[in-house]
Amino acid sequence: MKVFISMLALTIIFSCNRSHEGEPHADAEKPMQVVEKAEAGYDPESNLKDLGITLPTPSAPVANYVNAVRTGNLIFLAGKGPLKSDGEYILGKLGGDLSIEEGYEAARVTGINQLAVLKAELGNLNKVKRIVKVTGMVNAVPEFTDQPKVINGYSDLMVAIFGDKGKHARAAVGMGSLPNNIAVEVEMIVEVYP
Repeated sequence: MKVFISMLALTIIFSCNRSHEGEPHADAEKPMQVVEKAEAGYDPESNLKDLGITLPTPSAPVANYVNAVRTGNLIFLAGKGPLKSDGEYILGKLGGDLSIEEGYEAARVTGINQLAVLKAELGNLNKVKRIVKVTGMVNAVPEFTDQPKVINGYSDLMVAIFGDKGKHARAAVGMGSLPNNIAVEVEMIVEVYP
């Protein structure tokens, strides 16, 4: 009797499986597909044009590193400095050679250079979901304490381009020196749409 019941149970299970062959089981886990799109009105590329900003060709790394590394939906941008369109850097120490206003402009120019790297990496700035973190380093004399006012040049640009998605966590710190005496150096972490 036990053998008969076992055989009957196997036959029922086998016939149920064959009748649904090729169909996914109702309880089977399906891979979750999330397709995110920027909300209406979000257009960093258009904002760039409205501000009259033309992105330069990103400068090549000068050592054994790359301009950007992507892992998952995050892009880590290497530090960049204030390289102007004429090929010259904004040089000097804040609180000594440069005013806060000049430092602000240096940070803004650095932001433009970082946007150029980001666009080269993504092809289109509309793929940016959020500016996550900015680390701003200010070349300054020891007595200078207005590093945040300088790095505001960078942060204000990110908000002008990306709106609320440009608001980020930030550090703005003073440095005793920076490479080649550049006024500022900034690195950034960006989240992008999948």
